[in-house]
Amino acid sequence: MTAGFEALPGNTWLKAIKAVRMFSEFTSNNDPHDEHDFGHLVVDGVSLNWKIDYYDLNLTCHSPDPASPALTQRVLTLMLAEEY
Repeated sequence: MTAGFEALPGNTWLKAIKAVRMFSEFTSNNDPHDEHDFGHLVVDGVSLNWKIDYYDLNLTCHSPDPASPALTQRVLTLMLAEEY
């Protein structure tokens, strides 16, 4: 999580994490490649983004095959929309 997200009040922080876990409103507008690796939501009036990046096993560069769990570490980042 980013510093801005971490600075949210505890209740908002927890609601945001729950909202990300429950997020399912993918459309062709917000997920044109059907990858389900980015989302935008508003929690308690705070505009938030989350995204998933696909790294190699050493977390040093992009994964050579993001679909392969044997070659990929997924990293979820939670952030304020203004930090994106």
